[in-house]
Amino acid sequence: MTDFPLTLADYRTAYASGSLTPEQAVREVYRRIAAHDDPAVFLTLRPEAEVAAEAENLPAGPLHGIPVAVKDNIDVAGLPTTCACPDDARVATQDAAVVARLRQAGALVIGKTNLDQFATGLVGVRSPYGVPRNTLDPALVPGGSSSGSAVAVAAGLVPLALGTDTAGSGRVPAGLNNIVGLKPSLGALSTRGVVPACRTLDCVSVFALTVEDAFAGFSALAGFDAADPFSRAMAVGRPGPLPRRIGVPDGASRRFGGDALSEAAFDRALADLEALGATLVPVDLTPFFAAAALLYDGPWVAERWEAIRDLITERPEALHPVTRAITERATAFSAADAFAGRYRLAELRRATEPVWQGIDGKGIDALCVPTFPRPQTLAALAADPIGPNAELGTYTNFVNLLDLCALAVPSHPRADGWPAGVTLIAPAGRDAALVPLGEALHRAAGLAMGATGAPLPPAPAPGPARAGDDEIELVVVGAHLSGLPLNGELTALGARLLRAVATTPDYRLFALPGAGPRRPGLVRVAAGTGTSIATEVWALTPEAFGRFVAGIPAPLGIGTLRLSDSTTPKGFLCEPEGVRDAEDVSGHGGWRAYLAAGRA
Repeated sequence: MTDFPLTLADYRTAYASGSLTPEQAVREVYRRIAAHDDPAVFLTLRPEAEVAAEAENLPAGPLHGIPVAVKDNIDVAGLPTTCACPDDARVATQDAAVVARLRQAGALVIGKTNLDQFATGLVGVRSPYGVPRNTLDPALVPGGSSSGSAVAVAAGLVPLALGTDTAGSGRVPAGLNNIVGLKPSLGALSTRGVVPACRTLDCVSVFALTVEDAFAGFSALAGFDAADPFSRAMAVGRPGPLPRRIGVPDGASRRFGGDALSEAAFDRALADLEALGATLVPVDLTPFFAAAALLYDGPWVAERWEAIRDLITERPEALHPVTRAITERATAFSAADAFAGRYRLAELRRATEPVWQGIDGKGIDALCVPTFPRPQTLAALAADPIGPNAELGTYTNFVNLLDLCALAVPSHPRADGWPAGVTLIAPAGRDAALVPLGEALHRAAGLAMGATGAPLPPAPAPGPARAGDDEIELVVVGAHLSGLPLNGELTALGARLLRAVATTPDYRLFALPGAGPRRPGLVRVAAGTGTSIATEVWALTPEAFGRFVAGIPAPLGIGTLRLSDSTTPKGFLCEPEGVRDAEDVSGHGGWRAYLAAGRA
């Protein structure tokens, strides 16, 4: 089959046109898996005929007909959950919560993928089932622990795959295979039915060829789960404007293991950020690195022990030697050490807060770091199973401990062609805010998708700018317009201009009498008696919006406006009584045109 879909948009287009059916897509996915000829990618495949039959009657959800691979520490009813440990395998009796959501969204679960045993590792080589081939260079490790899921996406076998991410397992394999890895905010996706690694830090992650697809997968799976004690109710949100203040590692925080090629590739990504209009803010990552050290060198390793307590105490020989050695470190820590670790983490969380908040509100919108300091080879892991793995977690291990979300995206490769992606990081709940910048950086690198050789789809036509999830849109029509006398009241509050757009033709504009800067009054009128009036839409934080509104004098107020772009933000309106003796200037189409006509 030629021109087989790779992205979610490709699948939707093919299904809508009738050129492909979900059943045909299933047949092609299995053909591709066979042609890829890497038995270490999937540990279990559902019978092709079973999936093809299921494809004939799918829910019409947001993932209708989309083939998906699932990491083998996430339960799929009727399939073994092995966690890459044959002696501890069991057949799942019900779907994990995220798998149930996959099915409800219309997705087709193809099978279970390989991983570092019990999700302990960032290299993808700690599995008795073999090592999935890195799709860019077989000399490199595929990255773990979600190695099979990342390789399945990068090779174009499936457009979407689920992994898990406690220490970087949803980001490092994405970076090493030139794909996107979205690590959600903790609790945004339920972990019910996921075999725990560190239960307080675990999250389900999403792999895709594009940022748009990764976010679509996340959006379809997110939701509060009352049966999961670690689930949190948080809005998915929608992507907004490009973040502008981007934190980057300061000179002392740049860690590349002495690899000049990887450092140069990161500098190219920073140049892309500046070309996109970002302000780069150097950040001292010392407290972030200190938090990262707690994950394996502190008492959190006891969570890994707790997750496999019976197995490691009764049948330790069943474990991969490296997995066993790491987990047995837990025996060195006491309950008192666990509390001391929690206290230390609380101190480090407080120490990192100013990075986001800044002084006078001038914090950063996101942090951009290398996904890993440098790629690691299979030969390096054979010589030292621990050191290279630890290095890969340099910029990932702290993220969940500090309750942050992250998005790993491909970026400029090194001069020798090896991968060197970047990761965008923000506080919990801001997952959507990372999407526009992740998309822009991915496109700026000019790379093919994964190892498919196919270019990224063309960028969609830009829509109107919108406020972020933590902002309120405000419509202004008069002296607060950009460049006019009262605009400084907005900018002093940190407001930013989103778009210029006219109202629907249901308004009249009046020049109000009075001293000082002339002010207009906008009044909504009966259908057929009004006209469209030019406006600007600005974004403010809720606190700034409240301060601004508190200073508005009568007869002006704030109400809901109808704009021609189909939005209904809050904005200036005037009491009808206030325009009784005012001049109707609606014929000018806006306040700025009225002023330009010399009437004020």
